[in-house]
Amino acid sequence: MKLGDISVGYLYSLQSALTHLGHEPEKLFQRFRINNQLLATPQARISIPRFMRLGNAAIQLTGRADIGLLMGSHSHASHLGLAGMTAQCAADLTQAFDTLVRFERLSSQNYRGHSSFESPALRFYSISPYNAFNLFVVDSALASRAQLGHYLTGGKAILTAVHIEFPAPAYAELYEAAFGCPVLFEQEHNQLIWEPASLNLTLEQRAPASFHHLEALCKAQLYELNRHRGLREKVEEILSPQLHQRLPPLTEVARKLGLPSWTLRRRLQQEEQTRFQDIIDETRQDLAVSYIRDTELALGEIAFLLGFSSPGAFQRAFKRWTGQPPGQFRRQQRRVQN
Repeated sequence: MKLGDISVGYLYSLQSALTHLGHEPEKLFQRFRINNQLLATPQARISIPRFMRLGNAAIQLTGRADIGLLMGSHSHASHLGLAGMTAQCAADLTQAFDTLVRFERLSSQNYRGHSSFESPALRFYSISPYNAFNLFVVDSALASRAQLGHYLTGGKAILTAVHIEFPAPAYAELYEAAFGCPVLFEQEHNQLIWEPASLNLTLEQRAPASFHHLEALCKAQLYELNRHRGLREKVEEILSPQLHQRLPPLTEVARKLGLPSWTLRRRLQQEEQTRFQDIIDETRQDLAVSYIRDTELALGEIAFLLGFSSPGAFQRAFKRWTGQPPGQFRRQQRRVQN
């Protein structure tokens, strides 16, 4: 199982921010096998681990730990692909944000979850535990959505607060200038809280006919993505975000899929030749390998994310899966990658 991927459109704002700071983004991008051809390829994506390493390298290059906030200020609706262009034609911010959330999968996929919109809060999913490699992801996600809300309304939309899960970083004083409102850290969610009246503002580029045309294209693309997903993948998508909290029983997963539990059990056996518990075990194993190989997370953090009772229990399980302790496996993978 992959940790997730994102459209190359998300790199456009980083490219612009680096240029604004006087750096040549092409040189940095080349280190991560990102060239102009890839950036111009429709529906091209890069893995989330590669995006995180690229962002961290940009921070090292520029000396700007707030690179994610700068990315937000350089973002545009078009960077969010077809969903962004559709949202731009919506009637108001409520419809625009609903559109972005409904069609988020067209430009990004993360096993940890998806964004949500529950008026007046536009929420970005949790990617805890946080470290130097992923703070900028939350910064850029929230800042780009704030920028979009202001842009679509000609600067009229008002943010009342921004909530961020992680503790205040060293550059915390830059947040309120970036968002123009109080920013609270160590909160339950990563989210933008909008003034309710702002969500009803008519968008400057409102275009009902274009909106419905583009919305139909989004639905068609989303249908194609989902049509090729097997039942196992759908089960994994429900299980994975909850591994660090609790494992939902088969009955709950079946309900979310709109199936009786006996039907889900039978279809898994017939279509996937597997059992529900096997999917849980194999999902944990696949994610463990991905985390060790592709991220800088500490072993204790990985154990937490996968729902193990202790780092020791995780290390024993990993050795059983791969024949190597996780630390040795990670060092070996680093040698191969380098």
